[in-house]
Amino acid sequence: MDVSTFTAHRRSLDTPDGEIAYTEFGSGPAALFVHGLGTNGVLWRHVIEDVRDTSRCVAIDLPLHGASPARDDLSATALAQAVADLCDGLGLAEVDLVGNDTGGAVAQIFAARHPDRIRTLTLTNCDCEGNFPPEEFLPMVEAARQGGLAESFTGIVADRAAWPANPLGSGYEHPEQVPEEVWEAYLVPIGGTAERARAFERAIAALDPVQMDAIAEPLRALTAPTQLVWGTGDTTFGITWAHHLRDIIPGAQGIVEVDGAKVFFPEERPADLIPHLHKHWGR
Repeated sequence: MDVSTFTAHRRSLDTPDGEIAYTEFGSGPAALFVHGLGTNGVLWRHVIEDVRDTSRCVAIDLPLHGASPARDDLSATALAQAVADLCDGLGLAEVDLVGNDTGGAVAQIFAARHPDRIRTLTLTNCDCEGNFPPEEFLPMVEAARQGGLAESFTGIVADRAAWPANPLGSGYEHPEQVPEEVWEAYLVPIGGTAERARAFERAIAALDPVQMDAIAEPLRALTAPTQLVWGTGDTTFGITWAHHLRDIIPGAQGIVEVDGAKVFFPEERPADLIPHLHKHWGR
């Protein structure tokens, strides 16, 4: 599915904490897809194209990302509350939750806080306790806290020729093959203006291990069927972290290894995720 077809189905919902954009396809049991920092619901377009025949697929644009406005609080905990607000507004009492990258951490926080709303959980390469934020990302977090990222990021976004070399490119096996419309969909909302770039800087600065530590106990009580589909070519979220999640989540049913895949493989290699969703959901 191309970006324009996907975003043509984008909608907006007013919630107590502000507007949230989301994209919806299909009907049936609800499947809720959560992206990470820097991307948006567009990440899931190819996966949703395949599974929408049996599911009501909802892809959130987390605050600041895609068509969702920024909020004062852009911590992972606040982003998880935005997911809860969307579920409330759309009447999603129970969901098959799917998370990627920072969105996997957001999904874990949501699941730990609302275990009764989780029919199943699928985590692809993502943050977790002990790796939030990842060690290699710490210099960027510190730079954000010092106010040293926003200006350079607006410069990257303003230079289309530099888009394949932007920091998100490391999440793909072949960043040079990512269509320009995808980079535009991701980068302009988080850095197309100085105001947006400063908000993205705040989101990075808000990454704090305490947010994952706070859900350690309820996550260890989560019995919802959980699968881990993990790219082995990713160094930021290596396979060790999939094993860690399998060991701490009681409902975890094993690990599917995707050979050589990087963090954004749900977009780049959707066929390596789709059959596992079908099987996990039982439809």
